[in-house]
Amino acid sequence: MSVEIRRIITIVEETREEGGRPVDPPTRRAAAVAVIRNPFAGRYVDDLSALSDIGAELGEILPKRAVAALGIPGDQVESFGKAAAVGANGELEHAAAILHPKLGAPFRDVLGTGAALIPSSKKRGGLGVPLDVPLGHKDAAKVRSHFDGMEVRVPDAPRDDEIVVAIAVTDSGRPHPRVGGLTKEQVVGKDGLI
Repeated sequence: MSVEIRRIITIVEETREEGGRPVDPPTRRAAAVAVIRNPFAGRYVDDLSALSDIGAELGEILPKRAVAALGIPGDQVESFGKAAAVGANGELEHAAAILHPKLGAPFRDVLGTGAALIPSSKKRGGLGVPLDVPLGHKDAAKVRSHFDGMEVRVPDAPRDDEIVVAIAVTDSGRPHPRVGGLTKEQVVGKDGLI
């Protein structure tokens, strides 16, 4: 079963000032969002492997678009995350099947690295439901300066039989981080934690 995409949206945020202070260079986040048909909307199915295969397809498409929007090579991405929202006739497990088993490997391939777990969230909602895509450093989960999130929404999705799938990437952490902990310069990137 191949993914049926109704829309793809790419969003770039650039923060130039935070807390009344300039951010130089600006921090940038990009998200690529796909609105897809949920082949299992309205019915219970034991085998969700078709959704996992769709996740693999989206794991190739969406990160390439988000990284291109940032205008940097994939290996310069610093943090990443993923999220999905199912329409009223979908299950949270449908979102999980897309996000977890197979989306991560092609996502990491686009970046060239990614030892840390990809933070994720899933929910059910109607048209325009906001997705808060959690973000974390791609190689070390304990880098506090990269604990962040990006809100995305598609005004006309998800319809009852759709799923909105989003990935987000950044070229840096939060502006003016000062809560301590492991810094990005200290990242080893071996075990995904430090």
